[in-house]
Amino acid sequence: MFALIFGVVFSIPSLTQSESGKKITLGLDLQGGLHMLLGIKTEEAVVSRVKSIAASLKYILDDNEVIYDELKIDDSSIKFELLDEDEVVKVTKLITDELKGTLLQHKGLDFTLDITPAEIELTKKNAISQAVDTIRNRLDMFGLAEPTVAKQGEDKILVEVPGIKTPEQEQRIRELIARAAHLQMMAVDEGRASRVDSMSPAEAKKYGDVILPDVKSPERYLLRQIPILDGSMLTDAKVGFDKNNQPVINFTLNGQGGRIFGDFSGKSVGKRMAVVLDNKVYSAPVIRERIGGGRGQISGNFTVPEAHDVAIALRSGALLAPVYVMEKRSVGPSLGADSIKSSSIALILGFVLVVFFMVLYYGIAGVIADVALVGNLFLILAVMSLFGATLTLPGMAGIVLTVGMAVDANVIISERIRELLHEGSSIAKAIEKGYDNAFTAIWDANVTTLIAAVVLYVYGTGPIKGFALTMSIGILASMLTAILGTHGIYQWLLPKIDSKRLNLWFGIKV
Repeated sequence: MFALIFGVVFSIPSLTQSESGKKITLGLDLQGGLHMLLGIKTEEAVVSRVKSIAASLKYILDDNEVIYDELKIDDSSIKFELLDEDEVVKVTKLITDELKGTLLQHKGLDFTLDITPAEIELTKKNAISQAVDTIRNRLDMFGLAEPTVAKQGEDKILVEVPGIKTPEQEQRIRELIARAAHLQMMAVDEGRASRVDSMSPAEAKKYGDVILPDVKSPERYLLRQIPILDGSMLTDAKVGFDKNNQPVINFTLNGQGGRIFGDFSGKSVGKRMAVVLDNKVYSAPVIRERIGGGRGQISGNFTVPEAHDVAIALRSGALLAPVYVMEKRSVGPSLGADSIKSSSIALILGFVLVVFFMVLYYGIAGVIADVALVGNLFLILAVMSLFGATLTLPGMAGIVLTVGMAVDANVIISERIRELLHEGSSIAKAIEKGYDNAFTAIWDANVTTLIAAVVLYVYGTGPIKGFALTMSIGILASMLTAILGTHGIYQWLLPKIDSKRLNLWFGIKV
């Protein structure tokens, strides 16, 4: 009785879809939403890794007051030339100790630093797993309920976002997912900046520079190729407003980033530093004084929703490699409604047929089994509601299957009771021994099915998990209602059972 009351009370928010209380979340296939299959350009992760190593190398050399000529990236190699032969041993030790996963070569004073093949493979692998975690974090921060983000195959990512019903919502989600959110602080090449409009990207590369566009005008900037620091050192990003009440993004750096930022700004007073996000320059202010505290600001004529989305992307971390949409499918809410209707019809029809069969074949014993079945359904809904589980179409199929499985235990028990009554046992003894004899068979069957359901949940994805979840909860609930629940009802009704009307009670003639 307690289990039935518990099930009914905690199922009400899901059944009525009320705003208060915990309730089941409908999956993509039931309420509609966005389905995407993403590819990932892992080669770009290697390029970003090389830039990150170059930035770290520059900081190490500057911090140790090493005198060197231009530090630049040539393809996937980092090259520089020392100006003092006495520092060769010192620099070699610094790089070997500080920059793991790299291969250092030098000929005289010319140094070349490459990343090892093992580090390249690890970088590509990390780019995929990091993209899964980053995209999931972004969708969670956006406030979406139960998005599915999972690796599919070797280099693909499956994303399913329930509840997306308008093109505007879909566009924002797609931009949020695909945004690289790669923040960099880059020095403007003051000596050649005036030539930027006549310079080609290839010519800029020879000088260790890169040409990047302004986010809001045709202006272009000639920037030092190796960044001062990047977004990996960012710890927080929040939306704020400037003195003109325009949305800006205020960011905070970690300890290392704060030191690098402070040291560079202290040495570069009067020069410009560009704030670059996803290879576009958002601002390039002149440094007036040393900037301490590890704090900065990004402004770029944002709307409030744009600033909010960029801040989410920055907080969740930059994607190590760009992602692109390989397949996109919008599931309309009408399809979800049709799915719910069809599944509900199947569930109700299956339930009614089972109920009638049990009553016609087992009499009042069948009614008792049906009460346990009702309690089982409410328990499934209550447990899923409490944990905020997502109900999918396969999950509803699992519930329909559970309806049949839930009465199976009572069928076994009723048949054992019938056999004992045929043998001349008393009603009380037949009920007790019937439960004892049936328990082993019920236990074995349910435990083996539960093991299979758990394995499906652990190793399955998406729809398979939904099916396995409802099956697991249904099996555990049926063990409670079919064995303990019905046994208690029989013990309560035992004094009222008439030995001369066994056909009414158990559907048999003795």
